[in-house]
Amino acid sequence: MMLTMSTPAHTLAVMAGTHRRRRKPPVPYHHGDLRRALLVEAARTIRAEGIEAVTLRAVGARLGVSRTALYRHFADKSALLAAVAREGFQRFRQDLIEAWTDAGGGRAGFTAMGRAYVHFALANSSHYRVMFGDFRDLSTRDPELAADASAAFQVLVDALITLQSDSLIRPDETGQLARFIWATVHGIAMLAIDGQLGPDPSVAGALTQLAIERLHTGIALARNEASPQTAE
Repeated sequence: MMLTMSTPAHTLAVMAGTHRRRRKPPVPYHHGDLRRALLVEAARTIRAEGIEAVTLRAVGARLGVSRTALYRHFADKSALLAAVAREGFQRFRQDLIEAWTDAGGGRAGFTAMGRAYVHFALANSSHYRVMFGDFRDLSTRDPELAADASAAFQVLVDALITLQSDSLIRPDETGQLARFIWATVHGIAMLAIDGQLGPDPSVAGALTQLAIERLHTGIALARNEASPQTAE
């Protein structure tokens, strides 16, 4: 449009306003919960590229946020990974509790917890790798991570104490018994998420069931070991 001395003033004002709007800088993307977004992106990166690929700068770049914003939440990569592990242990603990409770405890609860363990690893492989891969180094820097891990392990210990109190399993030292069970099921979980059991998820399920049955047979209290009250 050609401007002349006779162009109405209101037309000039409208055009000037339009021109100013075009020059207005874009509003940066705002994360309602940047910390949560960082954890989600870190888990996605681990799943796609491995733990080594996680850096604060790379995660922040994918989300389009500044380094200053990143450091408000995490001091470094270790702090970010520790937060991923903490989130994992908290979910893991809740899954185990729900499995035991929903099954009504007892042998059924023990079986349900074993299945829930492997299912969690398969469904949350990124978290699981950090939880048990870099745990020793991360937990020395983050006492809260160590506490969350201990709380998750305690769910298994408490279940075993209950089974012992009900004279359903041997009165072995509970902590050692829990570590024996953990080592067995953890091995299946790692084989499964590393793809060593093949692409069919039912293979991991069947192996888990077999392991749980054999574990229960091994730790079950024999009839001749039961108390007189239990035997009756």
